[in-house]
Amino acid sequence: MAVTAPAALAAAPTRTLETGHVSDLPPAVEAIMHKPGYESAQWGVYEVDPSDGYVIHSQFARQSFVPGSDTKLVTLSAAWHSLGPGHRFTTPVYAAGTRHGSTLKGNLALVAQGDLTMGGRTKPDGSVDYTDIDHTSANDLPGATLTPENPLAGVDQIARQVREAGITRVQGDVVVDPRIFTPPELDPQPTPLIINDNLIDLLTTPTTAGHPAKLFWRPQVKPYSVDFKVQTVAAGGTTNIAVKASPDGTKITVSGQIAAGTQPVLRTSPVQDPNAFGRTALIEALGRAGVTVSARQTGPNPERKLPASYERDSRVAAYVSPPYRQYAKLILKVSHNLGANLALCNMAGLRGSKDCFAGGFGVERDFLTRVAHVDPTQFQLDDGRGGDATEKATPVGLAQVLAYWLRTPDATAFRLSLPILGVDGSNASSCTDCPARGKVFAKPGTVIGLDRLNGRLAVADQSQAGYLLTDDGHVVIFVELVNSATAPDIQGVMRIFDDTNQISALLQEEASAHL
Repeated sequence: MAVTAPAALAAAPTRTLETGHVSDLPPAVEAIMHKPGYESAQWGVYEVDPSDGYVIHSQFARQSFVPGSDTKLVTLSAAWHSLGPGHRFTTPVYAAGTRHGSTLKGNLALVAQGDLTMGGRTKPDGSVDYTDIDHTSANDLPGATLTPENPLAGVDQIARQVREAGITRVQGDVVVDPRIFTPPELDPQPTPLIINDNLIDLLTTPTTAGHPAKLFWRPQVKPYSVDFKVQTVAAGGTTNIAVKASPDGTKITVSGQIAAGTQPVLRTSPVQDPNAFGRTALIEALGRAGVTVSARQTGPNPERKLPASYERDSRVAAYVSPPYRQYAKLILKVSHNLGANLALCNMAGLRGSKDCFAGGFGVERDFLTRVAHVDPTQFQLDDGRGGDATEKATPVGLAQVLAYWLRTPDATAFRLSLPILGVDGSNASSCTDCPARGKVFAKPGTVIGLDRLNGRLAVADQSQAGYLLTDDGHVVIFVELVNSATAPDIQGVMRIFDDTNQISALLQEEASAHL
């Protein structure tokens, strides 16, 4: 449902001051804000009816807060608009050399385009698959699971196309061309070629007590190997699994123990050289497709063998991605950090720039000022994901970005790309049986650090920003952030996460009763 919203919510009439604390929040919300752990915390709230700009709640709405992954609302809004929701990445492969029958005397060059998944999550219907807790979060959050798709699906498709083009032998090499952009100094670092999010998945399943556990790992590409040393202990015992890798990432050791009767535990190990990994993966895929390559399968990517251009070379294969709206949905649903950082590089390409920062933030600033009509100084951003406690956003600024979408044909598609309370994505596990279930569409944000002095965790941010759908179908924009909270452990952090979701639910119930 699209709702017409004012062009600038900042000019909207208000019934509360936006510069300080207000007392008209529901008592149940106020009670949450005064729970232990929030003694020194700062709460920001902004809730507005976009149909007329009427401000329902406003608490420190023009002050700057650490937004965490709510930064992705800005990044993905700019990328969705600038690239276009139907944009597809086409990753071509060129035969750089001469053909003699079915033999290529020369090199195959895969020209990486910054495709986030390279077919590794594409379902039969063309949509992009995800789980509520993504494998990219497996080392930080419990309960991460794998999607069933083959992470090498894209390179397998390319290899089959090469064979269908009549090539059965490459008397030369296979080279990944990564020149589309320079990987920026970000964590996680976006790279021109990405296979399986540049991760090796390591899934441990318990057997019976006293016996070795079982390992499933993927994608299996030379020279990567896994030394598995996990034992199954008695039910009720402690599960503790550690992962270590050699400096080049190719020799992985998984050790520890897992309790019998528990769910499988997923861990990941990073691919240190995505270009070398992708090159070997493609050579192996070519072999499976019936194409032999004379060069060594493993080793560094021989970028020096790339031509200056491909004007004289024939394209023999190409992988075409799902539309960008599917990538945006993945990134927003599971808070996909790599994809959000990659969006800066994708946007930089629109300006012909290899500099993800200058080009990407240039496009993002243009989007805010010229398209969304939002003052960009309401934000301080240095990445695409929102992983830095020095990044800032005002609740009003975030709300204005959300209001922009309600003026577009993609309003419903964008709203449905956000995690849905109690249903899917990052907010699936909260409020699974409350009245607001399925009626809150919001991007959560989290930034956690260590307070070594006091032996606790410092929660720089926990937030929610998105849309409330009232019981009669009316859309309301809301933003809530808490900065500088504390928690004794990770379970305490999860309680703060649940508190923000409970506030979202209470605001939805209040809006349903009064609007």
